Amino acid sequence: MDLVQNLLYGFSIALTPANLMYCFIGVFIGTLIGVLPGIGPVGAMSLLLPTTLHVSPVGAIIMLAGIYYGAMYGGSTTSILLNIPGEAASVVTCIDGYQMARQGKAGPALGIAAFGSFIGGTASILGLMLVAPPLAEGALKFGPPEYFSLMILGMTLLIYLASGSIPKALMMAVFGVILGTIGIDPTSGVQRFTFNILELNDGVGLVPLVMGLFGISEVLLNVEQSLKREIFQAKIRGLLPDLEDWKKSAGPILRGSVLGFFLGILPGGGALISSFVSYALEKKVSRTPERFGQGAIEGVAAPETANNAATGGAFIPLLTLGIPANVVMAMLFGALLIHGMQPGPMLLQSHPDLFWGVVTSMYVGNGMLLLLNLPLIGLWVQVLKVPYRILFPLVLLFCLIGAYSISYSVMDVLIMIVFGVFGYLMKKFEYEGAPLVLAYVLGPLLEMSLRQSLTMSDGHFSIFFTRPISAVGIGVALLLVISPFLPWLGKKRPAMGE
Repeated sequence: MDLVQNLLYGFSIALTPANLMYCFIGVFIGTLIGVLPGIGPVGAMSLLLPTTLHVSPVGAIIMLAGIYYGAMYGGSTTSILLNIPGEAASVVTCIDGYQMARQGKAGPALGIAAFGSFIGGTASILGLMLVAPPLAEGALKFGPPEYFSLMILGMTLLIYLASGSIPKALMMAVFGVILGTIGIDPTSGVQRFTFNILELNDGVGLVPLVMGLFGISEVLLNVEQSLKREIFQAKIRGLLPDLEDWKKSAGPILRGSVLGFFLGILPGGGALISSFVSYALEKKVSRTPERFGQGAIEGVAAPETANNAATGGAFIPLLTLGIPANVVMAMLFGALLIHGMQPGPMLLQSHPDLFWGVVTSMYVGNGMLLLLNLPLIGLWVQVLKVPYRILFPLVLLFCLIGAYSISYSVMDVLIMIVFGVFGYLMKKFEYEGAPLVLAYVLGPLLEMSLRQSLTMSDGHFSIFFTRPISAVGIGVALLLVISPFLPWLGKKRPAMGE
C-alpha cells in the first residue's frame, strides 16, 4: 500500500506543468545528443548544469536524468542509419542494425530499438522503485568504515572494468582524488594545493572540469578527424515490427531488461558493458548464431534494451548509498550537492519529493521518448546533416558561456580550457576520464570517512578489517587490484571494449 501511495505522490510531483516541461526538455535534448555523434550525455549534462541552478532541485534532476536515458534512445538512430554510434553504449547496435538498414529493414530495426528501449527503461524503473527503499533502510546501519570500503570498492571496480590499461586507469583515479583535495581542509582550515590563488579556496569546480574533459576535448578530437557520414538514403518505412520480428525479439528484450538492470547497479558497469554482455549472451543462446552480424533483429533488440535498463539500475547506488556507479551518475551526484542535497540513505526520508518525483518522471519520460523516436525519425535524419564546422563552434560557445555563468569567474573558464586540453591529450594517449571524475567526486567523502573511522578507532587501521562489511569490501578491492598479476585471474578480466 505504501508503494501505491508513494507512486501517487510521485506522479503528483512529476505531472506538474513545470516538471513535465523539464522532463520533455531533458529527453528531447538527450535524444538529440544521442543522434549527434561525438558529444555524449556527459558533455550535454555538463553544458546544461549551469542552467539548472535557477530551477527547483527536483526539476533540475528530472531534466538531467532525462538527458541520460534520452541519449540511450537517440544513439540507436545513428548506429542503424550511419554505422556510427551516436553514444558509446550503441556501439554494438551498429553490427546488426546497419546490416538491416542495408537490406531495406531500417524501419523494423529503428522500431524494435525504440520499443526495446521503452520496455527496458520501464522495467528498470520498476526495479529501482522496488529495490531502492529497502536498500536505503539497510544502508542506514552503515558507519564511516563501511562507507570508506564501499567507495574504495566502487572506484576499484571502475578501474578494473576500464577498457584500457589498469595502471593508466589507476593513475587517473589517484589524480582525481588529488584534485578533490584542492581547497580549504574541512578539518584544519588549512589551504591545500591552492598556490595562493583565491578562487581555488573552494576547490576545482565540477562543471568546468567535466565540460573541459568531455566537451572541449571531444571537439578538439573531432576537429582533427574527418568523420565520413554516409546517411542511409532509402525511404524508411514499416517502423512497427511485425509478428515474426516480435517473436525473435521477445526473449532478447526480456533477458536484456534483467541483465541490464543488474549490471547497471555495479560501479563501472553501466550501459556500455550491459550492451556488450547482452549481445554476447544472445549470440550464445541463439540456435542460429551465424545470423549475428548479418542483420539479426535480436542483435538490435538485446543491446538497446540492456543499455536503457542499465540507466535505471545506475540510480540505485547513487540514491541509496550516495555512491555514483559511473561518470554520468557522478554528474548527478554533483548536481544534487550543488542544490544542497546529500545523496545517500537519508535522501528518501529527507527529500521524498525528489526521489519519487524523479522515479515517476522516468515513466513519463519513457513514454515521451517512444513518441519522439518513432514519428520523428525523419527529423533526426535531417539533424545528422548539420555540418561539423557549424556544430563544433556552437558546442565551444555553449561551454564558454556555461563555465562563466556559474559564478561569473574567469578562473572557471581557464580551468575548463586547461582540462579541455588535458582531456584531449588523455584521449590521444588512451587514458580514460571516467575514473578521474568518479574519484574527484568521491575523494572528499572518502577522506572524511577515513578520518571519521580513524577517530573512532583511535588511529588504528584495524577498524576496516574487524567490521564484516568493511572487511569484505576492502578484500574484494584488493583482489581486483592484484588480479592482473595473477595469470589465472588476469586472463579472465572483462574489458568494456571487447
